[in-house]
Amino acid sequence: MQESTNTVNEKVMELIKKPENANLVASELGDLFANYIGDSLFKCVFDHFLLVVEDEEVKDYLTFSQEVSKKHLHMMNEIYKNEKIPAPVGFGEQDVRKDAPRLFSDVFMVFYVTEMARSGLITYASSISTASRNDVTAYFEMCFQDTLQTFRRGIKLLKDKGVDLTSPTIPYPKGNDFVEKKSFISAITGKLRPLTALEIMHLQLNIETNTLGKALLLGFSQVASSSALREYFKEGSDLAEKQVRELSRFLRNDYLPSPTQMGYHVTDSTIPPFSDKLMLYNTTLANAIGIQNYGLAFSNMMRHDIHAQFAALTAGISKYSNKGFTISIENGWLEEPPTAADRDKLISGSAKTK
Repeated sequence: MQESTNTVNEKVMELIKKPENANLVASELGDLFANYIGDSLFKCVFDHFLLVVEDEEVKDYLTFSQEVSKKHLHMMNEIYKNEKIPAPVGFGEQDVRKDAPRLFSDVFMVFYVTEMARSGLITYASSISTASRNDVTAYFEMCFQDTLQTFRRGIKLLKDKGVDLTSPTIPYPKGNDFVEKKSFISAITGKLRPLTALEIMHLQLNIETNTLGKALLLGFSQVASSSALREYFKEGSDLAEKQVRELSRFLRNDYLPSPTQMGYHVTDSTIPPFSDKLMLYNTTLANAIGIQNYGLAFSNMMRHDIHAQFAALTAGISKYSNKGFTISIENGWLEEPPTAADRDKLISGSAKTK
């Protein structure tokens, strides 16, 4: 019988409060840092969403998601306290404007949480595979199950609200075939083979990721306090729209439907619900998710034309992401993650003291 959520939470907390007599390894330090920043951001986003949401079903889903982030932050704080390590600054009440009107529709809020959860499943799976200590492994396993539940609830709620993110159907195979011609991976006499099931899946997932980015950054471009950030967010929204068009073209050429667009779910508000720092980091996070998804897609794409397109799109989003990092550093907003010892600096400092 599957353990209840409360029982799992209690067992994980027991492990955290009595950790093994071993230091956290680099992968654990890095993953905990990234997850702390992420959950502190999501809690702020959920705080705003819950102040403006109207649909009761959506409100219940957001409340659940908020409680998950709060639980994660509490447990990570316990780990940091036990290790006598300062917890990251992350985001807090100062990054949310409680009197701001809604910037996004209720349906978009569900779409946002669901897409973040989809990415979280990949992130937590990686964290589990590289964790060493039992308490940290148990913590990330719990996070994975929390995120899976969040994702499943989001997919169902979106479908109930008329937004279906499931892949299109294709014919069942009638037998077992083996590839006999090079035209399977490249065009011969200008003709391309139909898309494979995995290619369809990755095209759709990346269209959905860019659809989220397009709407999110369009909203941010309306409310950012500085003209530089407004231009940056608008540039990102335009880039995401371009990527959606390029990826959708492959589906349309095989007479397959493209995922639903979400741009009309942005309101006309010009009052920022979040700090510029939070919006910029959320953009950085969306960029990282996009690059991560493109990387996964590369391994399953066998047509040369799709490979070339993904390479070009990845270069575009990487360039845009680097520009965001520069803005964040210039404003003093980029919190430094745990790093290896700077041996050259230590050696230089040691020489000066002798």
